[in-house]
Amino acid sequence: MFFKRVGQSKAPHRAVFLALSVVVPSLFLSACMSSEKDVDLSTYVDQTEPADVLYNQGLANLNAGRLDEASKKFDAVDRQHPYSEFARKSMVMGAFADYRAGHYDEAIGSAKRYLTLYPSTDDAAYAQYIIGLSYYRQIKDVTQDQKEARQTVQTMQDLVTRWPTSEYVDDAKEKIRFATDQLAGKEMQIGRYYLERREYIAAVKRFRNVVENYSNTRHVEEALARLTESYYAMGLTSEAQTAAAVLGTNYPDSQWYKDSYKLLQSNGLQPRENAGSWISKAGKLITGA
Repeated sequence: MFFKRVGQSKAPHRAVFLALSVVVPSLFLSACMSSEKDVDLSTYVDQTEPADVLYNQGLANLNAGRLDEASKKFDAVDRQHPYSEFARKSMVMGAFADYRAGHYDEAIGSAKRYLTLYPSTDDAAYAQYIIGLSYYRQIKDVTQDQKEARQTVQTMQDLVTRWPTSEYVDDAKEKIRFATDQLAGKEMQIGRYYLERREYIAAVKRFRNVVENYSNTRHVEEALARLTESYYAMGLTSEAQTAAAVLGTNYPDSQWYKDSYKLLQSNGLQPRENAGSWISKAGKLITGA
């Protein structure tokens, strides 16, 4: 009897389910049709403010420090009046508002979109500058990854190359110098790590990268001294002497040079440049910092 009752109960439930499957879509369709009928186009028009009004409201909020509100107003211009002159201006001003608010990813996204749509306008350099600043503000300590430093160098260098007469070029060059110094500092930090563990080949690779690719940073002085130390420990005395000689030529009063000189003297050696060494060739590019 128990099994019989269970079996008999399936049909009514199935019937209810089938009935609901018919009724629910019908209700959903009628609801959609009802909502469409409720749309008041005149109300929609009233809610769409003129582009100049929205833009000026954005500027007012920006000047008052209400950055999120400013961003919303500039975004509204772009949404409600796409491809208008005010939309173009709002796009770059919205990127600036996001940058000022610390919303760097949003600022970068808006500025990149601007450059895609309007690469030849007067504000294109400014958009590129905002991208560079957004990366620059995210540069971390040298103990951490320097992805943002690399992006700063690339973005700001593109600005200098594409818009050489721009008013932002001087500051872009300053940001490049700082970011480049960070990259060199990261290489030095890794190189010292390997040197302390007597992994000399790995250490030399890092110090060499600083001398060859970051010769205009303040780290090149120490890099040459560390090369002297590393090559000396490896028994490559000619390279150690060359590194010390290049260091002495460029930084004769440096404590790093005095320490390198003392290290060589402890084994009866002196700084002596081998013109065929990569260090000698790289040394000619050193400008100091």
